[in-house]
Amino acid sequence: MTEQNSTPLREIVSKIMQEYICALDGQPAQRLYDMVMKEVELGLFKTVLDYTGGNQSKAAECLGLARGTLRKRLAEYGLE
Repeated sequence: MTEQNSTPLREIVSKIMQEYICALDGQPAQRLYDMVMKEVELGLFKTVLDYTGGNQSKAAECLGLARGTLRKRLAEYGLE
C-alpha cells in the first residue's frame, strides 16, 4: 500500500465482489472462488513480470514461488 491508497486490498476485493454479486441481479453465483483466484493471479503475474522486465526468475523470487511453479502457472494462463 502507498500513502495515496491506504485502502487494504481485502476491502477493495470485497467492494468489487459486492458489485459483481449485485450485477448478477438474482442469478445464482457459481465458482466465485476459482474466478476470483484466476483474475487476481493473472493481474499479479502480469504486474510482477512487468516489474521484473519479464525476468521469470526474478518474478518467481518476488512472488515467493519456485521458478518451475511460476512457469507452469504462466503456461496455464497462456502467458509464457
